[in-house]
Amino acid sequence: MKAVIPAAGFGTRFLPATKAQPKEMLPVFDKPTIQYVIEEAVASGIDDILIVTGKNKRSIEDHFDKSFELEYTLETTGKDSYLKTVRDITDLADICYVRQKDQKGLGDAIYCAKKHVGDEPFAVMLGDSITKGPSPCTKQLIDIYNKYEASAISLEAVPENKVERYGIIDGIEVESNVYKINNLVEKPSVAEAPSNLAIMGRYVLTPDIFDKIKDTKPGVGGEIQLTDALNDLDVIYGNTFEGKTYDIGNRLDWLKTSIEFAMDDNESRDDLIQFMKEVTNGV
Repeated sequence: MKAVIPAAGFGTRFLPATKAQPKEMLPVFDKPTIQYVIEEAVASGIDDILIVTGKNKRSIEDHFDKSFELEYTLETTGKDSYLKTVRDITDLADICYVRQKDQKGLGDAIYCAKKHVGDEPFAVMLGDSITKGPSPCTKQLIDIYNKYEASAISLEAVPENKVERYGIIDGIEVESNVYKINNLVEKPSVAEAPSNLAIMGRYVLTPDIFDKIKDTKPGVGGEIQLTDALNDLDVIYGNTFEGKTYDIGNRLDWLKTSIEFAMDDNESRDDLIQFMKEVTNGV
């Protein structure tokens, strides 16, 4: 299975940090956000990845490309651990790139992958969200696809005050954590939301989604919404992810995620706790 990672947005909520740098390259603790996404793909058994980029996204390509000068410097100065880290990034997967020429929405970004994907099911992994759990989120969706032979999307229960940020599903639970979806609504008001189960940035889709996207008219925000195209699929399932999804969509959530990931690092944890105590004592 191939994976498609849309990473063509402007990242306006992170300005000025994203004026000349993709939000997908903002570091979460010690790695760019998009590296976590690609590592999840690899852990799910996927090593053929297409990243859909846009203007000012060249640093994504550079990050996963070979860096001869850097590797030579690290090798000649005996910094073997750093050298291994750099080479491991380059060897993660086979990564290709295509540009979304106009900002027409997530549905259009995925349509840019049509030639690369062909007539096979494929994973979609948003480049500004990270997942962490006992098994990779995308692998869980692949398992559901293999069981039901239908598209599958990752879900998470969200509090009422966050419902308006996401696509929300209306569905029937067919087994533990798995829903057969009847309808999806993009960013509804709390009053209009059919549930609190939100689409959380991971999908395994059948190739007929491309025909659905092609026939989809602009929706919320004047963009071609993937949610609208998903509604036209004959069958689709949702899986409440057994783990946690980190939406790196705004500055505060990005900062919280970076702190949480730093707390998982044995070398940083104690110093970080001490620092936070010092800061909060002064408040």
